[in-house]
Formats: sequence, C-alpha cells, structure tokens
Amino acid sequence: MMTPSSMTTALAGLAALGAWVGVWRLMRRRDPDAEGARLVLAQVLSGQRTESETLRRRLEEAERALLGSLAEMTTRQAQAAGRLETLLAEGQGKLREVLVAERDKAREAAEQARTAMEGQLRLLREGNERKLGEIQTAVNDQLHAAVEKQMTASFARVAEQFAAVQKAMGDVQAVTAQIGDIKRLFGNVKTRGGWGETQLRAILDDMIPGCFEVNWAPDATRRERVDFAVVMPMRGPERIYLPVDAKFPTEDYDRLVLAAEAGDGAAEREARAGLATRIRSEARRIAEKYIVPPATVEFAVLYVPTDGLYAEVARVPGLIDDLGREYRVLVLGPSLFPALLRTIQLGQVTLALEQRAGEIGRLLGATKAEMEKMDQVLGSLAKQASTFGNTIDKARTRTRAVARKLREIEATEEPGLLGEADAADEDGVGEPAA
Repeated sequence: MMTPSSMTTALAGLAALGAWVGVWRLMRRRDPDAEGARLVLAQVLSGQRTESETLRRRLEEAERALLGSLAEMTTRQAQAAGRLETLLAEGQGKLREVLVAERDKAREAAEQARTAMEGQLRLLREGNERKLGEIQTAVNDQLHAAVEKQMTASFARVAEQFAAVQKAMGDVQAVTAQIGDIKRLFGNVKTRGGWGETQLRAILDDMIPGCFEVNWAPDATRRERVDFAVVMPMRGPERIYLPVDAKFPTEDYDRLVLAAEAGDGAAEREARAGLATRIRSEARRIAEKYIVPPATVEFAVLYVPTDGLYAEVARVPGLIDDLGREYRVLVLGPSLFPALLRTIQLGQVTLALEQRAGEIGRLLGATKAEMEKMDQVLGSLAKQASTFGNTIDKARTRTRAVARKLREIEATEEPGLLGEADAADEDGVGEPAA
C-alpha cells in the first residue's frame, strides 16, 4: 500500500522530470529567444519547487491525520471485537444450554414415542398372531376337508379306473377270443374268400347298384363262374361284362408281416417272393377262366380286400405291370377299385345321355313346328287386332263430328230417351257409321 509521503515524493519527481524535459527541448532549439525562455523556465521551475514543497508538507500533515484516524479506528475495532467476543461467548453458552434442554426434551419425547410405538407394535403383533392363528386354523380345516374330498374323489376315480381296467381286460379277453375266431375263420379258404366277396359286393351295391351280375358264367359250356361281372358301357343291345374276382392269400401275407416285424430280411424277401408267386398264379387262373371275349372285355380285375395286402403287392418291383401285360389282369384294392367303378358309371351315364339325345332332338323338332304354327296364329290375331283398332278409330272420329254438330244443344241424362239405342249397343247389334 502506498503511503502519503511516498505519493508526495512521486508527484514532485514527476513535476521535476516534466520541467527538465521542457528545458531540454528548449535547449535543443536553435531559437534566438531561447535564453529568455530558459529564464522563464527557471522561474517556473522555482515556482514548481515551492508548490511541490508546500504540497509535500500538506500531504505529510494529511498522512499524520490519517494515521491518527487509523489508530483510533483500530482501537475502536479492537474494543468492538472484544465486546463481540464477549457477546458471542455469552450467546454460545445460552445456545448450548438451550440445545442441551432441547436435546433432553427430544430424548424424552423419543423415549415416550418409542414406548408408545412398542406398545402399538406389541398390540399389532398380538392381533396379527391371533388373526394368523385363526387363519391357520381355518386353512387347516379347509385343507383337511379339501384333502379328504380329493382323497375320496381320487379313491373313487381309482376304483372307477380299476373297474374300467377290469372291464377292458375282459374286453381284451373277448377280443382275443374273437381274434382267435377270426384266425380260425380266415384259416378256412372258402370262408376267407366269402369275406372278400362280401366286401366286394358291398362296394358294388354302393357304387353301381343293378349294373353287375353275381356268380356269372362267362362261357355257358363250362362250369367256371366268376364272383362278379360288371356291365360295361357299350353301344348296342348286347351286354359286355368286366370279370371281377376276389382273392385273399392270407398265409403268404401273414408270413410277410411276421418276417417284417421280426426284422428278418431274408425271411421277408422269401415271403414277398412267395406272395408274388401266389398273386401271379391267381392272375393266370383268372385270365384262363374268366376272360372270354366277346362276352367279356379284354381284361379282368383281381380284387384284394385290404390296402395293406395291395401295398405289399405293389412293392414287388414290376409285378402289377407284368400282370397287366402278360395276363391282362388289374390288381386293385379297396381304395382304387371304387375309382374304376366311378369311371364305369360315368361311361354308362354318357351312353344313356346319347340314347336320349335322339328323343330330345325329336321333341325339340316337334316343339319348333308347334312354335311356327303358334307364330302364324299370332300373326292372324295381330291383323284382326289392327282391323278392329282402325274400326274403333273411325267410330271415334264420327262421334267427335256428331259432338261438334250438337255443341250448342244442352246435354241431358233423362232415362228412356235412348233406351233402345243402349240395348242395341249392349247386344252388339248396329254397326259403326262409315
């Protein structure tokens, strides 16, 4: 911090420096009046020194006064700080007393609140324990009742299931006995063939009722009879049949199924070869006995009554194609035979439509002739209607002419004046005026 004496010294130095700078500039000038100017400058510098000295003394006095004021202010501040420390100490003591009192009150209030909270919590815990006990008792009672009910229902279901199992075992035993009966039934070749024929008859009755023959003899000179003969759709009065014979080689098929289930590849191949040989021999027998053109078509059908048997026949490579090419015999099962019957039925419907087409054409021709006659009658009626209309127009024209003549005469509706004319009009007598 700069003191007043240092400030005074600085100002005096600056004034002297300014004066010497002015003198130096005047001395460097080469002016005739420089001497006079130096004198004037010397006077000015003397006055400046005097003023500087006066200013320095004043500044020293002000510095002394300021230092005294500062000392007095320092004393007052020290006294005020002492009083403030005293007051602060007293306030801290009072504040400490107040805080201690408030802390004691807060402790007492907290203790009271804690005691009250503990009492409320104890009451709440006791109430919860009592309610939990009641709930547990109710739950135990309900659970016990539900468990007893569930156990009773479970025992009832177990008893029912056990009864059902016993019944099922009885049914299984009955089915086993029936299976044994079926095996014995199918062990008989004649019975087995009868079952295949029955199934085939049911399909024919469902698809083409009345369009087949049973135990039909293709050749009257021989005793061979085919199981069924389907009437083929042909033009003309003669009927041509499709021989259909049912075969069920159960022994070969059973050997094949047992070998496949046992996983014996060699036995399976042997059984499949045996089945192919059996089917081939049956196809040859059908071709020799039942394909008799012109009473029959050029091919016949070997029907197997199960799709599983047909699938095994179809799995033999080239067997079905060889039978069709060599013996002209089609091997069909329950899934394919109805499709063949549907095709035959469509052919029969087509032929029936062709036979009725001529009758329909004649009926349409007669209808056309009648329509032409009706057209002539309608033409005559139209001419008569035109003449009748012209006559009516002429009558209306004459009526309007008479009305113009009688325009000035008053109209009257007195009865009896035109009675005869009205009667004549009603009877249709009289002709319109020309």
